[in-house]
Amino acid sequence: MKASQREAVGNGPSRVLRRDGKIPAILYGPKTESIKLAIDRLELEPIIKSGAVAQTLLKLKIEGVDSVRKVMIKEMQKHPVSRSVLHLDLYEVSMDQKIKVMVPVVTTGKSAGVEVGGMLQLIRRELEVFCLPDQIPENITIDITVLEIGDSFHVEDLPLEGAVEIPADTNFTILTILSPTAEEEEEVEGEEEEGEEEGEEGAEAAEEPAAE
Repeated sequence: MKASQREAVGNGPSRVLRRDGKIPAILYGPKTESIKLAIDRLELEPIIKSGAVAQTLLKLKIEGVDSVRKVMIKEMQKHPVSRSVLHLDLYEVSMDQKIKVMVPVVTTGKSAGVEVGGMLQLIRRELEVFCLPDQIPENITIDITVLEIGDSFHVEDLPLEGAVEIPADTNFTILTILSPTAEEEEEVEGEEEEGEEEGEEGAEAAEEPAAE
């Protein structure tokens, strides 16, 4: 990804950059002095379309600087309505130091419990992992084939490869297989709550005096 250095800061200059098809950004890191940058929107589009923005290690070439920086997108600010990118925070990494990064959870196979009417409940859609920048997994894959109704899969059940770690203090649940009864009870409770609300509204309306 190519970038150029910028001097002006603030909302006004940032709006001008965006009108010109560029995105204001800042580069920083534990051993890096902050540098204000401008990045062509076209440079960023393939990265966004890949769907793995937080897990992608990028080679950053700054105009006028000989060295190529290894960076990751730490934060991406977007417009609340148009969802266009407004600003980027880029973090320069050291290839010999582990970093923390969020990785999506995906499942493979069809659970034995789901086959007989149960429902898969994915509690954690992302997991924080601790690894070297060039060993970031694209995703955490869990085979749910043998899971029966009532079974759960916990973080300590993960078969991690290489030097990848999960920096978790507790053995939390990642996913579980719910029984059909539990699903029906949740639906009934929801219907009862709606009925109670409608009843209360009707009672309040009955207590109001008729308009003269």
